[in-house]
Amino acid sequence: MPKTFPTPKLVIFDCDGVLVDSEVISNRAMAANLTRHGFAITAEESLARFAGGTMKGVLASAREVLPDLPDSWIEDAYVDIYTALEAGTPVIKGIPALLDRLDAEGIPYCVASNGRVAKMEITLGQNGLWERLRGVTFSAHDLGVAKPDPGLFLAAASHFDVQARDCLVVEDSISGTTAAARAGMRCLGYAAHDDGAALAEQGAEVFTDMADVTRLIGLEG
Repeated sequence: MPKTFPTPKLVIFDCDGVLVDSEVISNRAMAANLTRHGFAITAEESLARFAGGTMKGVLASAREVLPDLPDSWIEDAYVDIYTALEAGTPVIKGIPALLDRLDAEGIPYCVASNGRVAKMEITLGQNGLWERLRGVTFSAHDLGVAKPDPGLFLAAASHFDVQARDCLVVEDSISGTTAAARAGMRCLGYAAHDDGAALAEQGAEVFTDMADVTRLIGLEG
């Protein structure tokens, strides 16, 4: 008999790759930028190496190849990334319907991201999600703690006065699924580009279609 879970009291979404299909766009722009600086890397390699991390982490990793890459590179890269995202960032299929269902059920939700709020405003603002999530966006840049540290998720839970055990996290990165495990939160791992084995290793329940989430959280039909 399949394991059942109580319906969560709070759903915490990652942003990039979960709410909006921004990871490929961002990493294409970042790869092009790094290549111009002398670090030849493809968008696919950038996605595999950097997805779910912070720009400080990207800088540290890039300096293994380019030791003289300056601190100012982060702002330089953001210009390219924001320009690419502003050109068009699609919403992940099934997200609007999922948020509608959570609204109908009275289940609160929020977004917790390692990215900047300014970036979320660009990506979420193109498809009506920013209006729905304004005021409940938790950014590592504002809180000073980033995934895989659990602090970002715990801060979101505290804001809603919900215990960690009553939260559900929807993530697509190893850093995010690790943070959820460390926070003691159930995690659904969205695997859009592979089999999700790496997410499963961190305890996430892997799924490939946002339409499945309502069933996975006990909201049939």
